[in-house]
Amino acid sequence: MRLRRRGFLHLAAGALALPALPRPSVADSYPSRRITMVVPFAPGALSDIIARVMGEGMGATLGQTIVIDNAGGADGTIGSGRVAHAVPDGYTLVCANWNTSVTNAAIYKLDYDVVTDFEPVVLLPAAPMVLLTKKDNPATNLKEFIAWLKANPDKASFGTAGAGSPPDLLGRLLRRDTGTQFNLIAYRGAAPAMQDVIAGHIDAVFITIAAAQGQVRAGNVKALGMTTHERIKIAPEIPTMDEAGLPGFYFALWAAIFAPRGTPKDIIDKLNAAAVKTLADPNVRQKLEAQGFEIPPPEQQTPAALTAYQKAEIEKWWPIVKAAGIKPE
Repeated sequence: MRLRRRGFLHLAAGALALPALPRPSVADSYPSRRITMVVPFAPGALSDIIARVMGEGMGATLGQTIVIDNAGGADGTIGSGRVAHAVPDGYTLVCANWNTSVTNAAIYKLDYDVVTDFEPVVLLPAAPMVLLTKKDNPATNLKEFIAWLKANPDKASFGTAGAGSPPDLLGRLLRRDTGTQFNLIAYRGAAPAMQDVIAGHIDAVFITIAAAQGQVRAGNVKALGMTTHERIKIAPEIPTMDEAGLPGFYFALWAAIFAPRGTPKDIIDKLNAAAVKTLADPNVRQKLEAQGFEIPPPEQQTPAALTAYQKAEIEKWWPIVKAAGIKPE
């Protein structure tokens, strides 16, 4: 009996001496089911286009389907709010954009914080904007157009997609940076505003190059400058605003993926790796660049880089929004 007991004690002691096994991380089994990526805008919007391309590529890498859920309304605040309040388990993401992650917080009373209620995953491609004027405007370049605006205060009209939209804020920024005065006319989107520029009913509009390129090449409008740091591949003939005579006038309608606050870091890292791999795919790059999107360089594709970029954009645009007194429509 003693020998058996002693043997039992030896076994017990040996069991206690076994090294502790490492606990599996949350990401080891992630994802085990499909992921939902909320697009807070209607199908066909820029965020929707990017989300579908990214969802397909990331889903293949992660081994699970990524379902795109269009939850539009209130300039993206409805869908974004849904993700902000979602369970932080990596199965609900948002394909946000400049509006939802920057200016909305300066315009709307939100029940979430656009910074602290989200975990950044990755900065996605951006759609650069171009300044268009009607073809019979006497100006042939940006410097001449600014001179014409100064000579005709309060007579010119710019189309916008509503208060706080990129065309609206770029119009306000142009007025501020050039010391000019012109009217801003709200439309239900930038495309209808461009149609009125083509028809000669208004003078100008800022719009994405993807939407404008066909009309520019057909000679129906004049393209005076791109809001980019460098000329873009699909429209190399259009100068940047810098080159055209207005230094520092940069803007891109960027998108990004965020997860709810509290999503584990190892899941964020797994999502980021899948996104980075997708953005490096030559077929994906060709598809996006053909539509005028600019893909961020690798050093800007980290969660930390997205945090810094969003902060810089807020610091730039909130003062402009607040100074303009923009209110929800």
